[in-house]
Formats: sequence, structure tokens, C-alpha cells
Amino acid sequence: MEIEEVFSSKPRMKILRLVARLGALNVSDIARRISLNYSTTNQHLKLLEAEGILQQRVYGRVRMYRFNDRSPKAIAVQNLIETWEQNK
Repeated sequence: MEIEEVFSSKPRMKILRLVARLGALNVSDIARRISLNYSTTNQHLKLLEAEGILQQRVYGRVRMYRFNDRSPKAIAVQNLIETWEQNK
């Protein structure tokens, strides 16, 4: 996937900003905070995980998503968001 495809989605950007700000969150919490349904949120999360930007941890039935600390893409995206938010 090209960078334009990742950044061109407003819901994906909301997810990335939220995870950058709050750390690990579950799918339901992310969906509620960005006012999107569970299914659509889950699709965006799967795409971001497939790109290596987010990673999923499973605790029983709960799936938590956070930035993938081992991915250069994830680190770059997280740094971009943090820099952008600091300079508003």
C-alpha cells in the first residue's frame, strides 16, 4: 500500500492520532472515541496492522492495538503525529 492510501483516510488518521495520544486501546474503545461503527473501525485497524504501523495484542477476548515499536513506518508515523500535535 502506498503512503497516500494510508494517510488519505480520515478515519485512519483519527485512529492513528488517538493511539499516539492514548497508547494501547481496544477496538470498541477506538470505535466509540472516533464515532465509527465496530466493523469499519476493525477494517481500518487490520489494514494498519498489515502495513506494520499498529500491532495487536490479544488478552483473552480483548484485542488491544498500539504502535508497532519495531517498525520504522510506525515510528515515523508516530513522530509525525507528535510533531504535528506539538506545533498546532
